[in-house]
Amino acid sequence: VREGRLEHTLARDLVPGDTVCLAVGDRVPADLRLFEAVDLSIDESSLTGETAPCSKSTAPQPAATNGDLTSRSNIAFMGTLVRCGKAKGIVIGTGENSEFGEVFKMMQAEEAPKTPLQKSMDLLGKQLSLYSFGIIGVIMLVGWLQGKHILDMQALCIYFHCSLAVAAIPEGLPIVVTVTLALGVMRMVKKRAIVKKLPIVETLGCCNVICSDKTGTLTKNEMTVTHIFTSDGQHAEVTGVGYNRFGEVMLDGEVIHGYNNPSISKIVEAGCVCNDALIRNNTLMGKPTEGALIALAMKMGLDGLQEDYIRKAEYPFSSEQKWMAVKCVHRTQQDKPEVCFMKGAYEQVIRYCTSYNCKGQTLPLVQQQREQYQQEKTSMGSAGLRVLALASGPELGQLTFLGLVGIIDPPRTGVKEAVTTLITSGVAIKMITGDSQETAVAIASRLGLYSKNSQAISGEEIDDLDIQQLSQITPKVAVFYRASPRHKLKIIK
Repeated sequence: VREGRLEHTLARDLVPGDTVCLAVGDRVPADLRLFEAVDLSIDESSLTGETAPCSKSTAPQPAATNGDLTSRSNIAFMGTLVRCGKAKGIVIGTGENSEFGEVFKMMQAEEAPKTPLQKSMDLLGKQLSLYSFGIIGVIMLVGWLQGKHILDMQALCIYFHCSLAVAAIPEGLPIVVTVTLALGVMRMVKKRAIVKKLPIVETLGCCNVICSDKTGTLTKNEMTVTHIFTSDGQHAEVTGVGYNRFGEVMLDGEVIHGYNNPSISKIVEAGCVCNDALIRNNTLMGKPTEGALIALAMKMGLDGLQEDYIRKAEYPFSSEQKWMAVKCVHRTQQDKPEVCFMKGAYEQVIRYCTSYNCKGQTLPLVQQQREQYQQEKTSMGSAGLRVLALASGPELGQLTFLGLVGIIDPPRTGVKEAVTTLITSGVAIKMITGDSQETAVAIASRLGLYSKNSQAISGEEIDDLDIQQLSQITPKVAVFYRASPRHKLKIIK
């Protein structure tokens, strides 16, 4: 927007002060300070490595969060992708002056260190040169002692030096080294490992520390509901991983399907109806957290609930209110009053509840119940689960609390075994992630990366340490959380 007019322009023509409009599917063309945002979620994986969309708002942020990319919820960064919602923002950085540009400049400034093989080859070349010059010096000295003319000795030395160079330097060595490394690459391909640079093959055998991202590397990057807690105190476990119907809801060893259990089915109904995600051919279209709720409904055979209701009104999610609600009517009961469904953070959802569901009956919500729900929420959170509360009722201020669901990005198949093998072989593994401490430590503990003697430090703590101080504590640290690209580079150094 320039001079009050909406224009389509190239990203390279943007300057600080321009107003940019964002919609679903747009690639953010520059760093933007948001001043208007509606249900905005942005995929920042190109910048932070975390594929879970980040909710954005216009609320000002304290100065203490300026060094942490994951905490800047009022900034849309260049190169990131709008997954949901719409927004407007003012350009505050373009090109090299953007956060993406800063990361690019940092990477360009770093020179890739030579591998041990490259160092050995350089040393061999220097040694051969020194030996050649040494032999030539000896020949010249012998000739001088024999009284030969200096010009004759120079010609002899040149001929001898050329012959020595041809004889001493192994011309086939580079080819042999290249072929050997290529064979190593082919062997690694059979193990489903792709190598981009040949010299890295030799370096991998010398590694004693591996730094790994969490999302998509150690975990599957598919949010999955693993635990259900109903408002009447029932605990159900959910099997299966990913955005599909493969899995079951288990309660005391019994499979729950359809409407067998009213308390669980009401939770599934609320999570499915108060939802904007879609799953088609096991592919998610929408937010990962909402996709996990749809997958839960699919496992119970209730995924058709989305089509059973007609949405009349919507209260979109925002990072300030931390909840989403919809008002709907059933397609076959449009003459009946509207029903409100809500999902979101427990602390926010419980404020709108005046009752709770107990085996299909609605009972008044008392302080004892609130304390029990808070304990369950804390317990699930400490286990690394992302906790969502669900409720339904006639109006926002008259909702019935239904229960909690615990969602997690499960570890990839075979990762735990690989981690155990590496640790047994003497290789230390460090997890570097942009997630919270609770989530990062919980995943690391499940994979065997984190023990009682391990430590976890945040990106803010890394900022307060110099390279020497960081190198002293790094051997004891297993998890680096809330880490930005700048922090990752500092850790590797």
